[in-house]
Amino acid sequence: MLDPFAHFQTWFAEAEQSEPGDANAMTLATATADGLPSARIVLLKGWDAQGFVFYTNKQSRKGGELTANPHAALLFHWKSRHRQIRIEGSVSDVTDAEADAYYASRARISRLGAWASQQSRPLPARAELERRLAEFEARYPGEAIPRPPHWSGYRLAPRLMEFWQDMPYRLHDRTIYTAAPGGWTTSKLYP
Repeated sequence: MLDPFAHFQTWFAEAEQSEPGDANAMTLATATADGLPSARIVLLKGWDAQGFVFYTNKQSRKGGELTANPHAALLFHWKSRHRQIRIEGSVSDVTDAEADAYYASRARISRLGAWASQQSRPLPARAELERRLAEFEARYPGEAIPRPPHWSGYRLAPRLMEFWQDMPYRLHDRTIYTAAPGGWTTSKLYP
């Protein structure tokens, strides 16, 4: 199989059938400009041949790290399937139209939460978040809630994708795809 996106589609569809919870949950690893790493779980919200898309507050820690160092890694781990996929690449902003469309699809409370949360900043007490949420509920009483200017999405364009399958006796199967001019190369790795 020379198309890592077709490989991903197959594994993702199988994970959706067996994985409890969110099959689209993925670890996002970023690093500061100095190379200090951090990782957290985010949700995959779309993918195509251009890359893998997720959304967040761009003023969050991850947003700041992606601005300073626009390279990241993703990790999908599907324990029910005994599989994982590692993806490494460069990150760019999604278009405003893409961010607007996804934002509009979110539940009303989630859209208000994007305004109320000062993500990654100290929160003195939960009551402060609830006060801010009430403030934005009053400001936007209906369904028409504009997307905050600090809330958008990122697309990770892969340069490397590794598909790992658990095998008996830790003799795992590892297939790696590497971006090359005009397509992808593929090889196997020792477990």
